Amino acid sequence: MVSRKIAPPAAGEFLLFDVLYDDGMRTSNRKVPSTVLQEWDVEGSVRAIIEAQDREIAERSGKRRGTITSITPAGGRTSGAAGQRATR
Repeated sequence: MVSRKIAPPAAGEFLLFDVLYDDGMRTSNRKVPSTVLQEWDVEGSVRAIIEAQDREIAERSGKRRGTITSITPAGGRTSGAAGQRATR
């Protein structure tokens, strides 16, 4: 897997990520505050923050999430059949 660098935005903003789990479940637009990202380890910081969010969600709901298999910046999808709009 090739990692790519993500430049953190200005303070006070959020980065949005799509998360794919080992059971095939996908969550979209997960918010990660830019103020808590570590510049030298953005990918590791994002994973740690989302895993912490997942633990909190699991505690509240009683439903545990699967293992994260990939995290991609939201909006980074290529346009496919599902992303195309009908024009008439």
